[in-house]
Amino acid sequence: MAGFWGKRKREEQDAADADLARRAELAIVAADERVRLTSDELDFARAELGDKATEDLGAALDSVRTHLAEAFQLHQLNHDEIPDTKEELRTRNARIIQLSEWAEDLLEERTQVLQPKIDAVRRAPETLARVRADRDRLAERIPNARDVVARLSRRYSDSALAQIGGNPDEIEQLLDFAVHTASVSERRRDAGQREQASVALEAATEAVRRAESLLDAVDTFEIEALRAESTLAAVIDDSRNDLVEARRGAQTPAVTQAMATLQSALAALPASGTRSDPFAALSSLRQANADLDLARERAARPVPSQEQVEHAIDDADRQLAVARGLITGHRGWIGADARTRFVEAERLRAGLPLGPVAEDQRETVLATARRAGSLASEALQIAQRDIEQSRPNDWGGGDGYGRGGGYGRGGGMGGGNMVGGMLGGLVIGSLLGDIFDG
Repeated sequence: MAGFWGKRKREEQDAADADLARRAELAIVAADERVRLTSDELDFARAELGDKATEDLGAALDSVRTHLAEAFQLHQLNHDEIPDTKEELRTRNARIIQLSEWAEDLLEERTQVLQPKIDAVRRAPETLARVRADRDRLAERIPNARDVVARLSRRYSDSALAQIGGNPDEIEQLLDFAVHTASVSERRRDAGQREQASVALEAATEAVRRAESLLDAVDTFEIEALRAESTLAAVIDDSRNDLVEARRGAQTPAVTQAMATLQSALAALPASGTRSDPFAALSSLRQANADLDLARERAARPVPSQEQVEHAIDDADRQLAVARGLITGHRGWIGADARTRFVEAERLRAGLPLGPVAEDQRETVLATARRAGSLASEALQIAQRDIEQSRPNDWGGGDGYGRGGGYGRGGGMGGGNMVGGMLGGLVIGSLLGDIFDG
């Protein structure tokens, strides 16, 4: 039975070796064909794009040829007259596959990088024709763009039209430039200066794209301006209502100033029928409206005073000092919960400012200081609990400190309740250390 399974295993290994050999032959043929195709691509790309643009692909091709030479040498060894062991054949075929796949992957990577430029060169005649056709098509839209700008100039101010006022002239210049560079590209290509021809063609294509974008901007400006006017009307109504409500609320200096600024922004709006800049007006009014909303919110929730902030920080410092004294004096008895809260409290305290705090930061600083104090207090309470649980229940009955007994066997100090009371009263750590640590 063992002989049967051994024979079957050998047959399976022979089949696997034969498959590996076939894969190695297919891999080296595919890699060699890829080298030939890439070499043709490189020759074309060098002629069209120049040496600099193709140097990476050229270097990759040289490296691949060197390594494929090794693969062919291994394949030759597999078929020479010298007998080989199965293990030698297996190792060589695996190496041939590895080298061949690496070669194809590298050439694919480098070719993909260069492919867009190669494709653009091949489409150059088509691209030149499209550039000229696009130039004629876009030039027909220029008169309408000029009419739109002229009509809008009667409704909107020069500042509003600054976005598109110069577009028609710029479009004409771009289209003229596109036609000129397209001709340059054509002449350079005919003269064999392919790299310069490609650069000129890219410039012509970009000029046409930019011209079309500027024409579209003229068409969409009026819609955007009307939308801004509509939004402005709504913001005006909202601002007036906010002023009415603000007069009924708390009149802090910040609210008074914000109300004055918003009133000035409303008064600065141009009269109906005059040329205006709805974009600038909307931006100014929105900002003034937002400032008033913020001032009213702060009035409803007053900003903490500097004194409040300082008091919270001082309180956090006191809580930390007490907790620090207790924890430092009894490190062996303090568990993870107390330590964690104390470390977090110290971290929060370290992030608090040292000097005066700006008004817009006081709420945050106050909350952080209070949180630090609260954590320090929690750390202290948990530390007290840890100590209470670790110390003897009664100073008079046990075999020593911290193991169910008092200070000395059968000591009789008593005073367990007294110590608990002292802990509850936040006695400083050094005193507690004297009592517990002897």
